Amino acid sequence: MQDNPKAPSATAKVKVQKSDSAEMTSDTVVVEEPLEIRLKRGDVEEQLGITMRTPGADLELAAGFLWGEGFLTAPDQLLTVKVCGDRSLTPRQRANVVIAEVSLDAPASHRNLDRRFTITSACGVCGSTNISDLHLRGIPKVVKTSKNLADLANLPELLVGKQQVFSKTGGLHAALLVNPVGESIYLREDVGRHNAVDKVIGAALMAQKLPLSDWTLVVSGRVGYEIVQKAICAGISALVGVSAPTSLAIELADEFGLTLLAFARNGTAKHFIEIIVSE
Repeated sequence: MQDNPKAPSATAKVKVQKSDSAEMTSDTVVVEEPLEIRLKRGDVEEQLGITMRTPGADLELAAGFLWGEGFLTAPDQLLTVKVCGDRSLTPRQRANVVIAEVSLDAPASHRNLDRRFTITSACGVCGSTNISDLHLRGIPKVVKTSKNLADLANLPELLVGKQQVFSKTGGLHAALLVNPVGESIYLREDVGRHNAVDKVIGAALMAQKLPLSDWTLVVSGRVGYEIVQKAICAGISALVGVSAPTSLAIELADEFGLTLLAFARNGTAKHFIEIIVSE
């Protein structure tokens, strides 16, 4: 289940002109392309969703999405994940289609939704904002982290100098998985926060490392409900965000025992524990 060697580049060169000059120069921007995720079970293959993403780690993105949305409950239910080989499509079109084959005992969607989701790079899957979904799927509480708050607050430092595409474009989010001994193991970037998280969880899934007990997820941006949901489904014990959390993210983290830190900058962070009262 190797990643797509023919995927489009993650960056592109563009011609630019500054507002205060007639001079033409070049710059680097992040690439955004659609990725179609298809699900194959037995002889049946169907379109599951389309997301706008930054090319790279596409197979991991598909695997992580399937796990987070409950289409897999065990790593061995993912039989193969590969780039489409349909020669009737152009090479670019084939590179933007990933087919995940699952075993016959893999669950169908736990929600009564049209499975042909439209997934944006920004907002996650519509309809996922319900804590009861995770209880219906039998998702357990996570294992309590062994890290103290000071150690967790320093983990975003592991991102410094490691976001290769961001350093060129300034236009990407990053997600990082840190193992129980504090080592940076999986780092992925994407135009979408949720895609970046799916990529690192997908990498761990494909490496047979789930559940990620006592691991920590570090994200470069805002911490919304869907980010916390994906972390809990992967069994992650702590989540550290550089920017703000939402109220539902805090509520969900509290419900499932996830240690949630946000505004993690310069070695300090805020530990969000529970919602006291909604204003």
